[in-house]
Amino acid sequence: MSENCTSSCSTCPSKCASQKPSENPTQKPSREGNFEKMNEYSNVKKVIGVVSGKGGVGKSLITSCLCALMRRRGYDTAILDADVTGPSIPKAFGVHEKAMANEQGIIPAETKMGTKIMSLNLLLDNEEEPVVWRGPVVSGTVKQFWSEVNWGDIDYMFVDMPPGTGDVSLTVFQSLPLDGIIIVTSPQELVSMIVGKAVNMAKTMKVPILGLIENYSYYECDNCGTKLSIFGESHVEDTSKKYDLDVLARIPINPEIAKKIDAGEAEDIDAVWLEDAATQIESKLAK
Repeated sequence: MSENCTSSCSTCPSKCASQKPSENPTQKPSREGNFEKMNEYSNVKKVIGVVSGKGGVGKSLITSCLCALMRRRGYDTAILDADVTGPSIPKAFGVHEKAMANEQGIIPAETKMGTKIMSLNLLLDNEEEPVVWRGPVVSGTVKQFWSEVNWGDIDYMFVDMPPGTGDVSLTVFQSLPLDGIIIVTSPQELVSMIVGKAVNMAKTMKVPILGLIENYSYYECDNCGTKLSIFGESHVEDTSKKYDLDVLARIPINPEIAKKIDAGEAEDIDAVWLEDAATQIESKLAK
């Protein structure tokens, strides 16, 4: 400590040992631990995890559409499919060719718009072959997708994670330098409890939460425009207040969305309901 110290560490240029951490709540929390080393030919600037406390809430849909939106905005984008035992990202983009490799590492596949993706389905001889692996092997695969894939220059990488807070989620939180996570929910009341588990895991691991996205929020009648809450009244606002989180978007039920995903046309979805979410993500991660 300098003899002229004023104890105002936030404005002090000194790097003395007694300097206190910033109290700025918008600053990215300091994360402990050793991250997996990135492939030496890769330069990934922002890494965003897309998580859910339970399965079937449309996490891969949100991942695909957000990534496509960022691509349309001129960013170099990528998706790391960490849902190893249930990979669906290649099918959503209509990508079926196998990943190749050279002396610089594994070469990810590319979508029509140029998004790079890596998924276990791109390494299997048969896409329908089951992945009957134990946790450590699955977790090791996720690490390899980060350290052995030559991603090149990427502005935004989205990590499509499996549901829950198990081995793979823990591996991603500990091994990848996440800049933040998005929690995908649905309207059911019990989801608040499940969201709480994801929130508390993120806080424990000191990973920033960018906000909530609610899927299956409502169905809008084509004839009269009435919005029907098919899965029950939304609780996302209550959940956001409880955990002090932003609601980034509320996604409607639309059969056309499912058709395009099944047809491998994720990049053709006019995801206007995610535009505000993409803008908020840009703003939150611009620091």
